[in-house]
Amino acid sequence: MKIRIDKPPRNEQELLRRCGYFPMDNRRTGQRSYVRELRRTAYPRFHVYVDSYPDALTVNLHLDAKRPTYSGTRAHAGEYDSPIVADEVQRIQSIIANL
Repeated sequence: MKIRIDKPPRNEQELLRRCGYFPMDNRRTGQRSYVRELRRTAYPRFHVYVDSYPDALTVNLHLDAKRPTYSGTRAHAGEYDSPIVADEVQRIQSIIANL
């Protein structure tokens, strides 16, 4: 699920940290992404990819339900439009609105 943030009130990393997300190492893909764990384990977790534009950010959010099960692939059990993802979008938008 995508969120467009026009004229973000903070820089990308600070904004996502305030929402509970931490940078994820993506040397393999080169994309900037952040994760927020739901428990004290690696999965399930919310995972966002970020694209920056001059006056906006686009955050592409999904839920990684579990670790990839096939070696050598990036496929995983991801949810993109579930109610839990929609709730997380609302949570993020609420935090940003109050900054």
